[in-house]
This record gives sequence, C-alpha cells and structure tokens, in this order.
Amino acid sequence: MAETPKIVTRVRRREPEVKEFRFTGDMIPPSGSAKVKEYRERAWQAYSSLTIPDTKMEAWRRTDLTSLEPASFKLPEAQAYLDLPPVDESLLQPLTDDPHGGQIVLFPGGAQAHLDPGLDSQGVVYTDLVTAEKEHPALFERLLGKVVRPDEGKFGALAAALGQNGVFLYVPAGVQVAQPLQSILWGPGVGLAHFSHLLIWLEEGASATYIHESASPTEIGGQTLHSGIVEIYVGENANLKFVELQSWGEHVWNFTHERARVDRGGTFDWIFGAMGSHLTKNFSDLDLAGPGSTGRMSGFYFSEGTQHLDHDTQQNHLAPSTTSDLLFKGALVGHSRSVWQGMIYVAPDALKTDGYQANRNLVLSKNARADSIPGLEILADDVRCTHGATVGKIDEEQVFYLKSRGIPEGEAKRLIVEGFFDPIMQRIPFEGVRQRFQQAIHEKMASLLV
Repeated sequence: MAETPKIVTRVRRREPEVKEFRFTGDMIPPSGSAKVKEYRERAWQAYSSLTIPDTKMEAWRRTDLTSLEPASFKLPEAQAYLDLPPVDESLLQPLTDDPHGGQIVLFPGGAQAHLDPGLDSQGVVYTDLVTAEKEHPALFERLLGKVVRPDEGKFGALAAALGQNGVFLYVPAGVQVAQPLQSILWGPGVGLAHFSHLLIWLEEGASATYIHESASPTEIGGQTLHSGIVEIYVGENANLKFVELQSWGEHVWNFTHERARVDRGGTFDWIFGAMGSHLTKNFSDLDLAGPGSTGRMSGFYFSEGTQHLDHDTQQNHLAPSTTSDLLFKGALVGHSRSVWQGMIYVAPDALKTDGYQANRNLVLSKNARADSIPGLEILADDVRCTHGATVGKIDEEQVFYLKSRGIPEGEAKRLIVEGFFDPIMQRIPFEGVRQRFQQAIHEKMASLLV
C-alpha cells in the first residue's frame, strides 16, 4: 500500500518592519537665503533617499540600531527649555585657567550668546546659528557646508535639513583669540530630537581655543535623540585647539558627522571625551589638505552599564609633508561595549607623510567588550605610517604589588586605571578638562568596586 504523502506547509518568514522617523519636509526651517534654503532641501532629499543604517553596512556592522524607536521623536517647540530641567550650573564654569572670551548655551527651542566686546571689535563672529544666518547672511551662506556635505549619511542629512540650533565661529585673518570660547548644548526632554550644527572657520594666521560640551540629565520613560554636524576649517598657518566633551544622559542616542580641514602650515589639536549616552556613533575625519599641516586627535572614553560607544576616525593626508597623531584610550565596565575603527589614508602625491594612530583599551569586567580595528591605505612613497591597537585587562601582578605595599585592592585598581589614562591626560593642556576626566574615572570605578 502506498504511503500517504505528508504535506508540509512552510510559512514565509516575515521581514522585519522598516522603522522610520516621522519628520516631514515642511519641518525644514525657513530661510531668507536662497543658498541656505537649497542646502537644506538638498539635505532633505538625501535623508529621504536613505534608510536607517543597519549591521549589513560595513561602517555600522558593530553598532545595532534595532532598539532605536525613531517614530517616538519630535522636534522641540520654541522656548521648550522653559518647561524642561535647567542646565547644570557646573557645566557653565570655565574648564581652563582663563575666563571665557565668549559663551553660548544652546537650549531646546532657544539659545543665549555672549562675546567679549574686544573680540567683536576685531571682527570675530561667535554666535548661535539662527543669529548668524540673520546678522551675517553673506558670510554664513559662503561657509555653510563647505567642509561637511549635507548628504553624508542618514543622520548627518537629517541634522543638515532640520538643524537650526548650533554655533557659528568665525575668526578673521591674523586675529589671535587669547581667551577660550565655550559652548554648551543642553538637551533634556524624553522623546525630543535635538539637531545641532557647529561651523568653525579660522582664516589665515588666526588662532583660537574652543571648548564644546553636549550634555543632559539622565531621564526615564523613553529615548532622546541627538544628531549633529561639526565642520571645521583651519586656514594657512592658523592654530585651533578644539575640545569636544560628550556627557549625554544614559537614555540618549547620539550620532555625529564631523570633519576638520587643515590648510598649509595649519595646526589643529582635537580632544575628545566621551562619558555619556546610551549609544554613540561618531564619524570624525581629519583632512590635512595643505603642505606642512599638522593634526592631533586625542580621545578619552569610559563606558559602563549597557553603553555602546562607536568612534570611526579617518586621518587623510592629502598634501606633502603632513603630520597626524591619533591616540584613543578607553576603559569599560559592566556590559558595555566600545568600537574604534581608524584609517590613515595617504594620497598619491602626499610624500613625506608622517602618520600615527593607536587605540588602547582596558576591559575591567568579564561582560564588557572592546573592538579595535586600525587600518592603513598608503598610495605614496617616502612616508612613515604606524598604527597599533591593544585590548587587555588589569595586570594582577601590578595589583598584588600595590597591595603588598599596604594599598587596598580597590584603590590599587583605581591607581592602575589612572596610570593607563595618563598618556591622554598629558596631551590635554587644560587642568579643568583633566579634572572632568579624572572625576569620570572615580565615578565609574566606584560602580565597579561596589
């Protein structure tokens, strides 16, 4: 007797639902400038044509956004900050030995700006983005989007299209800004989307020190979004020190596209500090575009809990006799994860390039993870390029040695971690910034040693 055939019904696997933001084109800020309007519309077209990144994309392979809730975000209304937690007063204090030459505070739906009258008389422009567009329209539209294109990724395009909160710094040729400038991006409010744009431009022979911090309290009940653009130009023989601190609350999803272009003989010192956010994806490019230009990138990060910090750096040597020096150091506790992907690129005509990059990681708990991926792409002869990456744990022999000298185990581990970060601290010329990093070390080590 023939066996009755068994019928198997296969259910087609459902494709995951495509998530998308609820922003629309009519949310683009109005502008009296045709060029600015065209810039924002071009950014919106790019945003609309791109999907939210997923792990199939190489740059995002180690950063999963499936838990992001894009439909939950809305733009802050005008003066929304009046009904939100106020800015922490400690953030407004100078992080250098000198008082501020100017300070800008960016709130949800508003901004406050101050500049020393002496700098204003020398032609320095330091103000929020809305004021810059109104009071310096020719200068603003000439410089906007010249370093970072408005179509560099989904989040960058979104910030370019809808971002109206930001800072515009312009230093004329030959002007030396001795007193440091400071800005705070304060981003409270669960469910809000904060878009920021920093536009920094130093003409030939100018110099400045600028410190910017993005911060918010930790709030419960949902997610908060920040997407930002940072574009920097350092002119011929100009000098810029730029400190960028990230201390977002633990519920914030943070995405930034950043690029600095350094012209002939220019010097740029770029210092990063990442202590907050739930998830950060940061693209930071250093373009050494003029002969003899120099750039240094120094990064500090310390993650805990379920934090995920992903830094993607690019050192592009595009002209002869250029020098770059990158050192990123991080520590991890809890179930946190860090990703660093770095590339040194040397263009065909960039002879006598000197490029260096290193990433060092200290994993302080068994469930933490650090991924470190350095890279070189060299298309010229007569260059010197080196890179290195390490991921390790605290040396138990060092702990034993310190304990044998009467130091408690917890204090011994804290001292070892501080020693691990010391090379980064030595690269930071500001005592206040070093103290902020050391405070973060103490707080995160305290949670580990409880």
